[in-house]
Amino acid sequence: MIPIRYNLRSIVVRRVGTIMTVLGVALTVTVFVSILAMIQGLQNTFVDTGDPLNLILMRKGSTSEVYSFFNRDVKGIVETIDGVETVSGEILVLINSPRISGEPTNIIVRGISDKSLALRPQIKISEGRMFRPGFREIVVSGSISKRFKNAKVGDSLKIGRTPWTVVGLLDAARTAYDSEAWADYNEIADEFERPVYSSLIVRAQNQAAIKGIRERVEEDRRLKLSVFGEKEYFASQTSAALPIQILGYLVGAIMAIGSCFAVMNTMYAATTYRTREIATLRVLGFKRRNILLSFMLESIVLSLLG
Repeated sequence: MIPIRYNLRSIVVRRVGTIMTVLGVALTVTVFVSILAMIQGLQNTFVDTGDPLNLILMRKGSTSEVYSFFNRDVKGIVETIDGVETVSGEILVLINSPRISGEPTNIIVRGISDKSLALRPQIKISEGRMFRPGFREIVVSGSISKRFKNAKVGDSLKIGRTPWTVVGLLDAARTAYDSEAWADYNEIADEFERPVYSSLIVRAQNQAAIKGIRERVEEDRRLKLSVFGEKEYFASQTSAALPIQILGYLVGAIMAIGSCFAVMNTMYAATTYRTREIATLRVLGFKRRNILLSFMLESIVLSLLG
């Protein structure tokens, strides 16, 4: 067998080729893993969000809370349905805010009631405190605080026409709410002049009551609302990630194939460049398969480094 140190020394001596090969493999793996991690993160976030006893009521035909709105009077009707324990009316608005890197993007701001936290016991305040109604205060998720300007505790974040004080950070337990900011419903509705609800979060008394609540809401013509289980609703949102998933696999596969050819070309070039060395090894009595195995070993080492 050819001594392993021959291949290891070849890697060191041919530094430029080694570095290019390692970087080519590393780039492919980085892109592929990043895309798959994003897809997996989206799936885990949405599917893990929700309580089995919580229902989300939205305007008929709406597929997202962001695009749903309806009259606030229906909340009183829903509260009288048998089996309903708690109802919270909420509103969602989008604001445009700059990231720390400078480019602007949207943030979801949820206007909540005093019952909203009780309906989501997994969500806690990890830093600072909860906002006080009437004081233009807001709490933001930890991810927003890290990624956006003016989103640290004590900063002023512009929402609508006025600045709001960030007084706390939400720990949303890696659920879909981990990309939202929360404030008082009445203040958000006034700020954006939208005296409506985007959704009603309904807590059923028990699992048996859910079916009756669904039927009553869908049969009542005054309501004109669709009913979703909270877990069901967030699971359905993963369908938005399907094009990203397909594109991710496609890009990853193309880059993986391209990287394979790039590494193969590099190794073929290295082999051609070392024709005299191969001839010397043959003269010394090494068999073809041993030389082939030594070059394959060198390729594997470079790929593992990448």
